[in-house]
Order: sequence, then C-alpha cells, then structure tokens
Amino acid sequence: MALTGRAGLLAALAAIVVLLAPEPSLVVLAAALVLVVLVVADLLLAGAVRGLRFQRDGERRVRLGQSAAIGLVVDNPGPRRIRGVLRDAWQPSAGAATRRATLDVPARERRRLVTTLTPTRRGDREAVAVTVRSVGPLGLAARQRTFHVPWTVRVLPPFLSRRHLPARLARLRELDGRHPALVRGQGTEFDSLREYVVGDDVRSIDWRASARRSDVVVRTWRPERDRRVLIVLDTGRTSAGRVGEAPVPGSGPSGWPRLDWSMDAALLLAALAARAGDRVDFLAYDRAVRAQVSGASRTELLSSLVDAMAPIEAELVEADAAGMVAAVLSRARRRCLVVLLTDLNATAMEEGLLPVLPSLSSRHMVVVASVADPRVAGMAAGRGTAEAVYDAAAAERLRGERREITAVLRRHGVEVVDALPEDVAPALADAYLALKATGRL
Repeated sequence: MALTGRAGLLAALAAIVVLLAPEPSLVVLAAALVLVVLVVADLLLAGAVRGLRFQRDGERRVRLGQSAAIGLVVDNPGPRRIRGVLRDAWQPSAGAATRRATLDVPARERRRLVTTLTPTRRGDREAVAVTVRSVGPLGLAARQRTFHVPWTVRVLPPFLSRRHLPARLARLRELDGRHPALVRGQGTEFDSLREYVVGDDVRSIDWRASARRSDVVVRTWRPERDRRVLIVLDTGRTSAGRVGEAPVPGSGPSGWPRLDWSMDAALLLAALAARAGDRVDFLAYDRAVRAQVSGASRTELLSSLVDAMAPIEAELVEADAAGMVAAVLSRARRRCLVVLLTDLNATAMEEGLLPVLPSLSSRHMVVVASVADPRVAGMAAGRGTAEAVYDAAAAERLRGERREITAVLRRHGVEVVDALPEDVAPALADAYLALKATGRL
C-alpha cells in the first residue's frame, strides 16, 4: 500500500483543522473517520498489481552512440482496470530516455510501452526492475509492486574508423594489380606479363618473354594472400587511461579510454586484412585471456570481433607480458603478423615486454601500435609561468622516453606505430599495407 500526494494533502488539512479547533468534536472525529474510510475504499478499488505479467521485445545489440527501442508488454489478467505509473529502471549507462510512463490497462487486456536507450558505454546493459503503482479512482491510495523483467542489450564498439576503409581498399587494389602498379619484394607472387612503359623498373623486365614476343615485357607482382594476422589487445592498466576527445556524444567529457581507441584500430585493420585475403585472429589479454576470435570467415569476422570486444573492460592490473607472449606462441605456430595494441609506457615496456620480445620477434613479424596522448604535445609547448615550464619539462621527458622505447623496439625488428587517437587506426592500416607492398608478410 502507498498513499498518494492527494491523500497526504487531505491528511495535512485535517490535522490543521484539529489543531485549530478549541477542542476535538464529533465533527472533527467524523471528518477523520471519513478520510480513513475513503483511503481504505480507494485502496480496495485500485487494480491489483500482483498478477500482472510482463514480456519484453526489441533490439539485443546496438552500436555505441546509436539508440535502441525496447518494448515492454503489460498484461492485466485481473477484473479491474489498472491506472497509475510504471517505472522501467535500467543501469545508468544504458541511457534510458524516460523512466516513468503513465499506465492505463483495462481488465484482461494488455498494453505495450517503449523505452528508448542511448547507451554511453560499451558492454552489456541490463534492465534492473519494473515498478508498477496502481492508483485508486479517488487518487488517495495506491498498490505498488516491483517485478524483475530481465533484458540485456549488448553495446558494440562504434567502428568510427570505417570512414578510412575505402581509401585503404583502393590502395589494396593497386597492390593486387587491379591497377597498373609494380609490387616487388620477398614473399610477393607473380601475377602476369604486360608491355613495358616508360617509368617501369628495368629490373622487372622478363628477357625471355621479351625475346619470344619481339617486344619488351615486364612482370607484375601481387602480394601473397592467405597470410595470418593475429591482433593482440592489451587490456591491462595502461589501457584504462582516457585520451583525446570522446567521439561519441555522452560517453564522457574526459575522452575515450585507450582501450576503445585500440579496438577501433583493430577493427579497421581486421576489415582491411580480410579484404586482402588474409586470415585474421584476435586475442585480448592482461593476466588471462579476456576474449578471443579464431577461424572466423571473412563475412563473419567483423561481427565476431565487435561481439567479442563489447564486454571487454580494462583491468587495473599490470599486464603479464610473458604470459601474453606464451599465449601468442601457442596459437601461432607458423610465421605470421602479430599486431600488439598496447601503450609505449617506458617502465611497463622495460619490465614487461622487452625481456620476452626476442622470443616473439624471432619467429613472427611484430607490429606494436600505441595511442599517444595529445595533451602531452600541448603541455610541451607551454611557457609563461613556472607551472607551465615544469609541465613542459615533464612532457618532453615523456616524449623522449617514448622515442627511446621506439628505437629499442625497432632494433629488435619490430615495426612501431605511435599516433594520436584519431590517427592511430589509419596509421596502423598504412603500416599493414606497407608490409604488404614490400613482401614482408
């Protein structure tokens, strides 16, 4: 049972009358008795909520930044009409547009309500509870009950770097020989012969074929297909830092986590590699395997990746580099391209990855991609006050440490991509295409 605001107002007026009266009288006591009777009668006439039945429908998946409509069907099997308020409670990050709705369900009928969700975080967003308050015809009392009506919406990464895909696919077509271009290097495949034109590399001339045709012809090449690409996502503590500006409205004023920027870069690389004919696998790791995708077909790859990435959160622990390398080596027996998305943190690299890197780089082609913090460049340019000078000195020291770590990694034969948040995805795709062009995969 619950009293409404109208009942409270009447009770307050009755109390004022009692206080102002010189002495309690039969009229005052009668008024109080009438109020109690009205409240009880209103409560008895209110529709019963205990027997209500609920059913949800709607979307199960939505990309971050988009909206999803979730339906809630309220079935009233009782003999009385239910008028009142319904509250459909969700997790705060689900971004429910409205939490309260007016409810009017006639006896033995049903009504459908719609809640629009605009999530502000990746992951599984769940419905908490449905609370129904059935108000009596006088509006003095109400019946109230809370129900558990489960529903889960998985919020997928938005894949904002998709806009860079057409330009990279055009470059990939050039490498594949669909446009007149020469690609040479170890690991490239012979494609066809064509006539020599001015500007062609004379080292590509096929002298035997030229002698047979009485014309100068050159060989064209295309990158090898069916290579394996293993994308490894570091989900340790360094991936939790927020950098750049949040590209999705409502996802926070302090920027996106490095983890989300890395996911975006991984999706662009996976889409490009799949179109290039390579096999793409995925592994998320910190001190244990958080997610993995293996053996997905070209058509199912992106959907499998975003579904696996959606519930991943940064773990506030130091990543186990030795365990990560062991997990990679156990999954990649033959030589392949290993793309490690992590932070170029000097301390974490020196104590974690660098000691075990030779065992990985000796067997595989390794690319390390990192998201740089744009605030560091702004701090490095600061002058004018003592505080700004100290900030600039700290920023320059950090940039120097990243350059040193980059040099050390390259001495181990590792390709390094260190770019700002908005640039890391296309930069990683360009690095992949450069490896394809030179036949290093």
